[in-house]
Amino acid sequence: MNTTAASAGAQLTLRAVVLGIVLAALLAAANTYLGLFAGLTIASAIPAAVVSMAVLKLLGGGSILENNIVQTGGSAGSSTATGVIFTAPALVMLGFWSDYRYGWIFAFAALGGVLGVLFTVPLRRALIVEQKLRFPEGVAAAEVLRAGADPARGAKLLAITAAAGAALKLCAANGLRLIPDAAAVAGFAGKGLMYLGTNLSPAILGVGYICGINAGIVMIAGSLIAWDIALPIYSAFHDVAGASAADAAYLIWSKQIRYIGVGTMVIGGLWTLYSIRGAMISSVRAALSATTRLSNGGSDHREQDLPLRWMLIGVAVCTVPLFFMYHEVVGSYLVSIPMTLAMIVLAFVFCAVSAYMTGLVGGSNDPVSGMIIATILAGSALLLVLTGGNTAVGPVAAVMIGAAVCCALCLASDNLQDLKCGHLVGATPWRQQLMLAIGAVTSALVLAPVLNLLARAYGIGVADAAHPNPLIAPQAVLISSVSKALFGGSLPWNMVIAGVLIGVVVIVIDEWLRRGAHGFRAPVLAVAVGVYLPLDVMMPIFLGGVLSWLVNRRNRDNSGESLASRGMLFAAGLIAGESLMGVLIAFPIVLSGRADVLSLPAAWQLPAWAGQLLGLAVMAVIGAWLYRAATRSK
Repeated sequence: MNTTAASAGAQLTLRAVVLGIVLAALLAAANTYLGLFAGLTIASAIPAAVVSMAVLKLLGGGSILENNIVQTGGSAGSSTATGVIFTAPALVMLGFWSDYRYGWIFAFAALGGVLGVLFTVPLRRALIVEQKLRFPEGVAAAEVLRAGADPARGAKLLAITAAAGAALKLCAANGLRLIPDAAAVAGFAGKGLMYLGTNLSPAILGVGYICGINAGIVMIAGSLIAWDIALPIYSAFHDVAGASAADAAYLIWSKQIRYIGVGTMVIGGLWTLYSIRGAMISSVRAALSATTRLSNGGSDHREQDLPLRWMLIGVAVCTVPLFFMYHEVVGSYLVSIPMTLAMIVLAFVFCAVSAYMTGLVGGSNDPVSGMIIATILAGSALLLVLTGGNTAVGPVAAVMIGAAVCCALCLASDNLQDLKCGHLVGATPWRQQLMLAIGAVTSALVLAPVLNLLARAYGIGVADAAHPNPLIAPQAVLISSVSKALFGGSLPWNMVIAGVLIGVVVIVIDEWLRRGAHGFRAPVLAVAVGVYLPLDVMMPIFLGGVLSWLVNRRNRDNSGESLASRGMLFAAGLIAGESLMGVLIAFPIVLSGRADVLSLPAAWQLPAWAGQLLGLAVMAVIGAWLYRAATRSK
C-alpha cells in the first residue's frame, strides 16, 4: 500500500514536538521518583498516547501518525530516567560528587541516550521487518492509537486515578502524616526475628498490576527468602541490643541479608548473558549486517531510517565529549582512551542485545540489571589493569562507563518498541528516531534538578541523621557496593556467596520450568530483585500481580471493549499521580528545611495502629476500584 507525501509529512509537527517534550519531562520526573522509591520504573508509551490523543483532539484533532510522534517523544522520559537513576546516585555514594552535577548528569543522559537511538537505527529493518519480532509494548501502543475513537474517556480515567494517587501520597508520611508509608508487624519466634509488612503505596500496587502475576510471585518469593528464612536464621545467632523488633529487622537486612541479593544478582547477570548468547550473537550480526546496507529506503517514507553517514557522525559527536569527561576523572590518556573504546563497544553490543530481547519478551522482561552488572564487571576488569587497582579512581571510572551504557541500552529498548508501533501505523522511521533523540535530550535537562531536590528532601540510598528513611535507590546502591568491592572494598562475602548458591538453585528450577509446558518461569534476576528490595515494596507488587491475574481471568471470554487497556491506564494513573506528588512535596520540605512541614497538628493525627488500618483499608478500596474499572465495560 502506497502512502501519500502529505500523510508522510503530517507527523513531526510543531505541536506534536512541543507536546512530546512536555510529556517527556513530566514522565522523566515521575519515573525518577518511582525508580528511587520502589526500585522499578514502567514504560509510558500508552499513557503518553492517550494524553496525546485527548490534547490534540482539543486542538482540533490529530492524525494517528502525529499522535504516534507524541508518544514516541514522551516515552523517552521513563527510559532516560531509568538509565540515570540506576547509576548516577552511585557516584554520590562513592564520594566522587557531593551532589548531582547538572552538566555531568545531562551529558550522560543526553549523550548516552542519543547513542542508544543511533546504535539501533540499523536494527529496525532487521528485527521489525525481516525477523518480525513481537515487541509487545509497541503492538499494544499501536492498538491504543488505532482504537482512539474516544481518547477523552481514557484521559479522564488517567486524570481521575492520577488525582487519587496524588491525594494518597499527600496523606502519607512525607505529607499530612495521616497514614504511614507501610503497615508492618515484627516479633521474635524463639530466638529468630520475624517480619511481615506491606507498603501502602497505590503506585507500587499499579507497578505490580502492570508487571503481572508471574513477576509478582517470583519477586515475593525472593523477599520471603530474605525476610522470613535468612533473617530469622541470622538473628537467632546475632543479638541486636536496644532496638525494637522492626528496627532490628531492617538493620540486619540492610547490613547483611540484602547482600544475598548481590550474589544472586551477579550470578544472575552472568547466567543471563550466557543463556542469551545466541540472541547476543544474532543481534550483533543483525546490527553489523544492517549497517553495511543501510540506506534511506527509497521513496516509501515507511522505510526511511536516518542515513548511515548521519548515524556515524552522530556517534562520533556523542563520543568525543564522553572521552573528555572520562579523561577529566582519570587524568591519563592511557586510561581514558581504552575507557571510551570499552564504553562504545559495550554500548553497541548491549543496545543490540536489549533491542533483540525486548522484541522477544518485551521491555518489562529485558534483563537491564544483568547487562549493567556485566558492564560494571567488564569495566572494572579493564580498569584494574589500567589503573593498577587504584581504589580512588577505579570504582568511579567503572560506574561512569556503566552510566553511559545504561542510558544507551534503556533508550535502545524504548526505540525499537516505538518503531514497532510506528511500523504498524505507517509512520516514518527517521522522524521517530529524531523525536526519540529530542525526548532523551529534553528528559536529560530535568533529571539533575529533580535528583538534587529528592536528595535534599528525602535522601537517596544512604540513611543519615537528616534522612533516616531515604529513597532506597537499590540498583545504584548495588552498583556502588560491587564497584567498591572489586577494587578492594569490603562486602559481607558470606552473604554474597549464599546469594550465589541461591541463584544457582533458582537457575536449575527455572530451567526445569522452561523445559515443561507450565508457562510459568522463575527468572533469577527477578528473584534477586526480591531479595535485594524491602519486603514492604515487594508485597504490593505481588498483590498487584494477583489483581492482574484476577482481572485477566474475568475478562478471558470478553470480546467487547479492550478492558485490559483500561486496567493498564488505571495503574499508570496511580503511578503518575503518586510519583509527581512525591516530587511536588519535596519543594516545601526543601524550602522550609523541615521534613514535617506539611504534617497535620499532632492532635489530628491517628495512633500508629489506626493509621496502618486506615492505610490498609484505602489500599483495599483502590484494589477493588481497579478491578471494577478493568472488568466492567461501562
